[in-house]
Amino acid sequence: MENILYKIEGPIAEITINRLKSLNALDTQTLNELDQVTKEIEQNQDIRIVIITGAGEKAFVAGADVSEMKDYNSLQGRTFARLGQRVFSNIENMPQIVIAAVNGFALGGGCELAMACDIRLASTKAKFGQPEVSLGIIPGFAGTQRLPRLVGKGIAKEIIFTGEIISVEEAYRIGLVNKVYEPEELLPKAMELAQKILKNGPCGVSLAKSAINNGMNMDDESAYNYEAEVIGLCFSTEDQKEGMLAFVEKRKPIFKGC
Repeated sequence: MENILYKIEGPIAEITINRLKSLNALDTQTLNELDQVTKEIEQNQDIRIVIITGAGEKAFVAGADVSEMKDYNSLQGRTFARLGQRVFSNIENMPQIVIAAVNGFALGGGCELAMACDIRLASTKAKFGQPEVSLGIIPGFAGTQRLPRLVGKGIAKEIIFTGEIISVEEAYRIGLVNKVYEPEELLPKAMELAQKILKNGPCGVSLAKSAINNGMNMDDESAYNYEAEVIGLCFSTEDQKEGMLAFVEKRKPIFKGC
């Protein structure tokens, strides 16, 4: 792969978008490479946490590649949008927990990529925005759908309609990011968070992600029923047996997975 760096350290995979000359902008090749590597990770049950970041100090992902998009016709624009939507949906729904370590500009497709991750940690140098309207288009990698779900419809509309870039402090205030750290702390803190998650039962964590993601797209009663089905499934796992036995025996559990 030319535009994606990828390494595994035990149960943690780290993906770096690596197009420094274009501030890590997402073109078709980069999206396909990201799709390839996340699908490989999804099939690897030994990997439990994925951290996604950007190369360099300036950008996480500065957006989709406008130089590639500028001459698209209607069909090509739609095809490109569907590619980004599909790749990001796969990231959102993979069984592993995905942490975005936003080290700089997260604009357009970069903001949309961060929103597809389960948790967003950001550097004090990070900035966020959906400036697509300044180019005569709209967010096309599901930004019009994920942003309102994260920050509320009114704030999302203001961000999208104005196309303004917001500070990391504002992103934290509206709930777009979970935590903010100094640049040199960002990846260590992402690793620290990963270790906290790794202490818990793999099945419970993965199934909790499924319950949250699927329940968000249901009415309340259907979501409650789905949650009940998922917790019922938990009681068929070795994780549940070990976790509860360890609690009764007043010791730390030794989880081995489902």
